[in-house]
Amino acid sequence: MQTISRRRMLASLAGGGFSRQAFGQTSNRPNILFLFADDQRADTIAAYGNSHVRTPNLDRLSASGVNFRNNYILGGNSGAVCMPSRAMLMSGKTWFHIDTKTLQGERLMPEALGAAGYATFGTGKWHNGTDSWLRSFQKGKTVMFGGMSNHSKVPVRDLGPDGKLTPQRTGEKFSSELFADSAIEFLDQHDKRKPFFAYVAFTAPHDPRMPPLAFREPYYRDLPPLPPNFLPQLPFDNGMMRGGRDENLAAWPRTEAVIRDQLAEYYGMITHLDGQIGRILETLKRTGQADNTIIIYAADNGLALGSHGLLGKQNVFEHSMRVPLMISGPGIPRGRSITAFTYLLDVFPTLCDYLGVEPPSGLEGESLRPLWEGRRAGIRDSVFLPFLDIQRAVRDDRWKLIAYPKIGHLQLFDLKNDPYEKTNLIGRPENAPHAARLLALMKQWQAKVGDTVEVPTVDHPPEKVDLTGRPRTPDQWQPEWIVKKYFESTALPPR
Repeated sequence: MQTISRRRMLASLAGGGFSRQAFGQTSNRPNILFLFADDQRADTIAAYGNSHVRTPNLDRLSASGVNFRNNYILGGNSGAVCMPSRAMLMSGKTWFHIDTKTLQGERLMPEALGAAGYATFGTGKWHNGTDSWLRSFQKGKTVMFGGMSNHSKVPVRDLGPDGKLTPQRTGEKFSSELFADSAIEFLDQHDKRKPFFAYVAFTAPHDPRMPPLAFREPYYRDLPPLPPNFLPQLPFDNGMMRGGRDENLAAWPRTEAVIRDQLAEYYGMITHLDGQIGRILETLKRTGQADNTIIIYAADNGLALGSHGLLGKQNVFEHSMRVPLMISGPGIPRGRSITAFTYLLDVFPTLCDYLGVEPPSGLEGESLRPLWEGRRAGIRDSVFLPFLDIQRAVRDDRWKLIAYPKIGHLQLFDLKNDPYEKTNLIGRPENAPHAARLLALMKQWQAKVGDTVEVPTVDHPPEKVDLTGRPRTPDQWQPEWIVKKYFESTALPPR
């Protein structure tokens, strides 16, 4: 096959993206660097208007590409929301149609790219079994199989030259540094005659929220404010109040002092992560690969951290379902924000479309390429957010309905006037048409994805709960100073 001419390449770039024909040869295809955060809310990036967090490298990424500002995960079938979220990302399918624990039988994103001639490399968290990882990546180092760990004692395995995983060992550095080091080593050693797909799955800012002292002290000195929708407690049981690990990470009722300190630690994790991302991006530039690399930044789910009186991600409020998504690279517009509804599971079909790779059959995501090229204003009119069998939500460009099937409760929010979901309008007669329309829309979504949970059609006010004084036990991964601070003390000790 003849090599593409410079004129044709420039013409392709001018059109807002490479054509499939332009990528006819493997050597013409750009590299892909996928940077994936763990438990990062969409509103924790300075470039997105949060002046209380420092993210200079993410800000530069934001300015260099397209920002999908209404990007969601499609709920999940596990309290460990990251597991189904990552499964949907890698398969391009909803959790209703896949085995989220093992991904058995699915053609995954790295597999498809590997078959198309990419060198595939993975480091960091993989929460969907070892077999699916092994068939996805040709190279790998410091891979953590599981959901979480102490960030200073990460259990990791490498892919040996025999194609088998080495015995588990404990990483010698903080998690974000550990995974960044492995990514940098890969970039330094990669044979540039072949394009790469490098998947760097950080475990930050997932708890334990234990950033190095130098990264939390500045936030302690200037504590982040409470979220606008802070509550001491969610006044009813959403199905995860008593059994969820995340909700045990602070006592009830949540106090201003505890939440602001935990936000300081959370932001410290994000700023430390941002610095490691900067190291990787600098290596990409130093090795001469930056101009021919698609960079994707995203997170697997959001987090409450005081919003609505919650701490975790086991809810369908905006702060837990909406996540960052940035895409930059050759032919992609710079500094553009797109407000169309997107899902994390759209990334797989987007890459297939952009690169001219044949997608596997049955993908449920949509390519985002028409959005940044201006050929479409949107790819869906609403998003559906189903969590286990206990919560369901659907939203359009203004209104959002949340249903709690187990207790028969409904919430209706006007996101235009109430973006923080503070005022439930379900009982107001003038809003009945919106509730009826969204209930019908929710049933359409259920039929589309195969969701059989019966949602309530009439609101039954929930029983009020008060979990003040409820006993809590720290999990095995929390470091001693966090256990003393948040589990053994009735008030915050001196820092």
